[in-house]
Amino acid sequence: MVVVLNRSIRTDDKERIREFLQTRGFKVREIVGEEETIFGAVGHASIDLREVEVLAGVERVIPITKPYKLASREMKRDDTLVRVAQLRVGGGRIAVIAGPCSVESREQVMETASAVRESGAVMLRGGAFKPRTSPYAFQGLGEEGLRYLKEAGEATGMPVVSEIMATDQVEVMRDYVDVLQIGARNMQNFDLLKRVGAETRPVMLKRGIAATIEEWLMAAEYLLAHGAEDVILCERGIRTFEPYTRNSLDISSIPVVKKLSHLPIIVDPSHATGLREQVPPVALAAVAAGADGLMVEVHPRPEQALSDGPQTLFPQQFERLMRDIEAMSPVVEKELLQLPHTAQRPAAVAAKGASAPAEAGALEVAFQGQRGAYSEMALSRYFQHDEVVPRPSSTFRNVFQAVLDGTVQYGIVPIENSLTGSVHENYDLFLQFPDLRIVGESMIRIRHSLIGQPGSTIGDVRRVYSHPQALAQCSRFLENYPDWQQIPFYDTAGSVEHIVTDGQPGDAAIANVDAAHPYGAEVLQEDIETNPQNYTRFFVLARQEDATVEAPQKASVVFSTPDTPGALSKCMQLLSERSVNMKKLESRPIPGKPWHYMFYLDMELPPDMETFDAALEDLDRESEGLRVLGTYRASTRTV
Repeated sequence: MVVVLNRSIRTDDKERIREFLQTRGFKVREIVGEEETIFGAVGHASIDLREVEVLAGVERVIPITKPYKLASREMKRDDTLVRVAQLRVGGGRIAVIAGPCSVESREQVMETASAVRESGAVMLRGGAFKPRTSPYAFQGLGEEGLRYLKEAGEATGMPVVSEIMATDQVEVMRDYVDVLQIGARNMQNFDLLKRVGAETRPVMLKRGIAATIEEWLMAAEYLLAHGAEDVILCERGIRTFEPYTRNSLDISSIPVVKKLSHLPIIVDPSHATGLREQVPPVALAAVAAGADGLMVEVHPRPEQALSDGPQTLFPQQFERLMRDIEAMSPVVEKELLQLPHTAQRPAAVAAKGASAPAEAGALEVAFQGQRGAYSEMALSRYFQHDEVVPRPSSTFRNVFQAVLDGTVQYGIVPIENSLTGSVHENYDLFLQFPDLRIVGESMIRIRHSLIGQPGSTIGDVRRVYSHPQALAQCSRFLENYPDWQQIPFYDTAGSVEHIVTDGQPGDAAIANVDAAHPYGAEVLQEDIETNPQNYTRFFVLARQEDATVEAPQKASVVFSTPDTPGALSKCMQLLSERSVNMKKLESRPIPGKPWHYMFYLDMELPPDMETFDAALEDLDRESEGLRVLGTYRASTRTV
């Protein structure tokens, strides 16, 4: 059962509820969500739910109908974010795990780790104990392989994933492996599931070769019931009669599992297909279907691999796949997970006048708008969800000011929309806050929904509130309802809050679908925007002293030019000579100087930062007032 606790519950009441359930034979797990805190109570015991409902501090009790209790969506409405070292797997990001099928030598795994890390993988996979159909096939290097794997992971900053085959391997793997993988052959090895679950470390559970989805989730239940909190499901194909692929990838299992369970699900296209040329298209299909990540086999010389060479990608093929995933990510409203080498995260500071104190170590990030705004969505995509405390601000200026004052560590502001162009107010604010820097970039697709008051229907609507741009972007939909009054409002999410708190019959709003939940509003129709190719780019801001960025990919600068013929052309020529690729150039009036202009320039950084520094020196000599707004990692290299 799920026991929903009152928001204002006293600590002693909470402990009395826990003790009541435990003394009646239930295992109790506390889950703290954004909106509510629950107790998940599971076990063989039976009880009249009314006995629990009358306890002090209980808001309501919900029975769980699925045989898998802890893994079910009934137990936890929000997606689980699995902690793996400094990473969080799940939510709005795509985690890519890569490496060789088996560790063959120190040189092989070090070379592979360097290659996949350079292309953007965030975890390193590799087998040290290999379950092989033939007893004469390569069985792995055992603990020696684990040592090589750990060394390669530490050298590249990547957590390590490796398969455990038996309970007696737990002790030896404990010191080497960050994520214990339960292979397809062991999915229903219940003794192993119990032992690994008791380790309370991240576990990746592969689907068995002939397992149903329910059997798969019941195996996950074993892990959760015995102590595991961080479980990742891995679809790797099931055995069918089809001979053209190694297995048949059940792509439909991804949305099914997403509906049934809160656990993240990744896909192994290498084992699903068995042939390297089939891996990239199947991997992209998995991303399109909603997978939270991929596990891909990569080897510097697949033709020499001691296991699974035909399904293993060359490093250059993996690099191409990663670029394709980057390009696809905004379309499926996700971002490619990166190791945290964007901004160096400063220690948490006390929030001044904040509505709720942040936990120690949490990041406070300011955004403009109300809860559920598109800016908050971009914030969640960029940062790890469970580490961030979003701080709504009424204006863009307040976001900049909060970062400058140290009220928050970071801010996020929209800078450009693919349909309406630049947000000039924020470009101008960069000049007014010279001590702030751009440290990151986030890009999301703008999908508008019609949101009404609780319990309303589309037939009840008489007035529609939203930001003027949102109203314009939904013009074709609104043309179908000429009798509706369109009322401009300062903010999309704020318009949802307004219609709920004001409570006027017939009021509706246009906003992000996620804006409905915080206010208990009703989603009347999704995806009502006229043009689905509607994206907004956001900049992440930090104070100058906190703006260290490792391996930046882009830079933004601002400068003006002398009032002479060809002045701007000369500046662009200097960048071209240094092979610096310009991504955007836009002019803006200089305040106080009518008919004089400055230029905002976004550019891709060359691999050699010394080349970029030299290009800036050239540009500084030819221009006037050059200022670097920031160097940062790109949200995606191709849009």
